[in-house]
Amino acid sequence: MALMGVEVGQKVQIEKTITSEDVRLFAQVTGDTNPLHLDESYAAGTRFGRCVVHGMLTASLISAALGTKVAPHSCVIYVGQSLRFLRPVFVGDTVTATAEVTAIDYEKRLVTLRTECYNQAGQPVLTGEATVLLDPAPNPSAS
Repeated sequence: MALMGVEVGQKVQIEKTITSEDVRLFAQVTGDTNPLHLDESYAAGTRFGRCVVHGMLTASLISAALGTKVAPHSCVIYVGQSLRFLRPVFVGDTVTATAEVTAIDYEKRLVTLRTECYNQAGQPVLTGEATVLLDPAPNPSAS
């Protein structure tokens, strides 16, 4: 049974190669100017040996997949997200964010999804679970 076109087992994904400009803009928008993300000489002295992409920038790809791919003709509202960061993402990495519908509460219109991000080598970099609420899309001509 589907809810607004969404069914258990449905999978969506989005892919993005992370650039240094993405990291710079994310730091500017969020205010997260931790030198681990922005200062190569600082990051060289860390366990990673180079700058690491913000974990939440990586996680935001899940938001993009949920908001644009799960139910494109509905209003998708993020309700919750758990995250576990498994390995670092670096500038130049191509990240694929995936989401798979694991449960639907038809009465409350809540959808639960397993969420994962992988790097270009197929290694998991992030895992978690999301919950979204599905509402009918507003009718723009009704206003």
